[in-house]
Amino acid sequence: MADRSGGRRRRASKMGLLGGLATYQRSFAGVDDREDVNLLTFQPILNFNLSNGWYLRSSATWNFNLESGNSYIPVGAGVGKVFQLDKGVTMNAFVESQYTVWHDGPGAPRWQIFAGVNFQLPVGR
Repeated sequence: MADRSGGRRRRASKMGLLGGLATYQRSFAGVDDREDVNLLTFQPILNFNLSNGWYLRSSATWNFNLESGNSYIPVGAGVGKVFQLDKGVTMNAFVESQYTVWHDGPGAPRWQIFAGVNFQLPVGR
């Protein structure tokens, strides 16, 4: 599959995906007695394609609470499978265990399980 981006042609990698997503959230209005929000997150994303729709994945979200100082960095390892269903519908199911390798402050989870199912529906068929 190819797309046009900035005038250059790119091809999707058959090996997988390497990327990241950063977000910043800050409260600026609202109720005075509610705790302020000042949160920075970073989500490194790694998918490695296997055969027959299977893939390996890692996408744990790092959380840095800049208001309270509580932060934690988990790493994940999981597996997923993409299924082709009837009438062009695609289903993606995955499960990923995530372990916190570093934390500062109380309330950080030691282990997490991240699982999901999503569907891609054809448009205009």
